[in-house]
Amino acid sequence: MPIQLIADSGSTKCDWVMLEGKKRKKITTGGLNPYFLERPALRNILANELVGDFIKKPEEIFFYGTALGQSKNLQAIKALLKETFPKAKIEVETDITGAARAVCGNEKGLAAILGTGSSLCVYNGKKIVKSSPGLGFILGDEGSGAYLGKKVIQLFLYGAFDEELNSNFCRQFQTDKATILNHVYAGPLPNKYLASFALFLASNRGHYMIENIIEDSFRKFFELHITRFKESEKYPLGFIGSIAFGFKDVLETLCREYGFIKGKIMQSPLDGLIKFHSYKN
Repeated sequence: MPIQLIADSGSTKCDWVMLEGKKRKKITTGGLNPYFLERPALRNILANELVGDFIKKPEEIFFYGTALGQSKNLQAIKALLKETFPKAKIEVETDITGAARAVCGNEKGLAAILGTGSSLCVYNGKKIVKSSPGLGFILGDEGSGAYLGKKVIQLFLYGAFDEELNSNFCRQFQTDKATILNHVYAGPLPNKYLASFALFLASNRGHYMIENIIEDSFRKFFELHITRFKESEKYPLGFIGSIAFGFKDVLETLCREYGFIKGKIMQSPLDGLIKFHSYKN
């Protein structure tokens, strides 16, 4: 079997695993999002953060990334990988294709990503046949880390938190209105910055305001995306991403409430993708 390198890239980070027979090596680099990063910055990550055997050995590259629904972005990533791995066979796909292959394998199902951003697709066991439009963190991304973080910031800046939550927020983040607004409206990677505030939800579970933010955000994702597809009534619904995994109890409850068949809930698609590509070969 050829030496394979599988990558799962979001806006925040990119996880890589190299398969050499039964051996596995993993490394994490910065996220390769061509929507937010220019070509030099993307090239810099590949040149400086992938090291040693991760550069020298791979014969096949399977790269799954965010913002690759646009052909120009996909081709940009493919060209950069070709520069880095000139002799390797390279396949570049969207992150939602990676999610579908990871949670569904070769079976029919729905796959959702709930990480820094959010997306959903219907998968027929071979390819994606339908998907919900991705509008990004400003207009969409319901249920994502950026969406959850935005709700946290809104309530803090509006002064809507009670004394306990306000005190916890100030202690955890040590920031102020001016700093927050500057990061959101003038700083780099605002979606990543917003998503960092989702940590506040995880560390304050049990408070009614926190639980309401989480449930309302996921419910919007269910209602605006999942329920639009009739396939949700008969095929398993799987989830990928740190947000999905961290709040899987809420997702499980909503799946029961809506009558959906709960599929796998995974923090990262890598284990599923390793199995998928091993099966192929």
